[in-house]
Amino acid sequence: MKKPTPIQVVNIRSRARAMGVFDGVLWLAALSLVVTSAIWTKTTGALPALVGLEQPKLVAQVETPIVEIAESADLETPVVESPIIEVVESQQVQDEKLVEEEVIDPSYRYFDGKLVRPARVIYMTVTGYSPDARSCGEFADGKTAIMKSVWTNGMKLVAADPKVLPYWSMVSVPGYAGSEIVPVLDCGGAIKGNRLDLLYPTHNMARQWGVRQVPVTVWEYVDEL
Repeated sequence: MKKPTPIQVVNIRSRARAMGVFDGVLWLAALSLVVTSAIWTKTTGALPALVGLEQPKLVAQVETPIVEIAESADLETPVVESPIIEVVESQQVQDEKLVEEEVIDPSYRYFDGKLVRPARVIYMTVTGYSPDARSCGEFADGKTAIMKSVWTNGMKLVAADPKVLPYWSMVSVPGYAGSEIVPVLDCGGAIKGNRLDLLYPTHNMARQWGVRQVPVTVWEYVDEL
């Protein structure tokens, strides 16, 4: 084998030195890169982007809005026509309506919470009396002939002949008790036939009435419907 010349030896040594210097520079560059990466990571908490490596692209998630599809107002709902049923009123319903119309009659009133209507009118001789001895004598005990207090119905009651107007009959007398309906709860020795005696709180009030001929309305309860 041929030995290299001195010049070739010098060239080989120069190349070797140059390669050693180049390797040292590369090693220092790599060390510098590692140190820099460590400092960056400690500072920012993330690795630095490497040159030449494409970073993944972040794709934002866009939520697709949910669109509620409402029924269009233009959509017409089919209309189902109900059959027309002709209702024929029974005779009972017609009779009840006639009774209701009759109840509305303005001549009807209420007495003791019940509906009453005029039954008949009697022309009577009407006088007045008081519950004291000047009118009732020995029977001035504050009770009527059927043992009701003279204060019954607010002392608005009358005495009549039971044969003409039985006890508990209802009458109204023009000018007495505001022409309200009052009960027959008493009788008298002089009260016979078409005679009526009106109870007043005092004797003087009874005398002021005097004696009158007036039409007396007799009332009756309306039959239950």
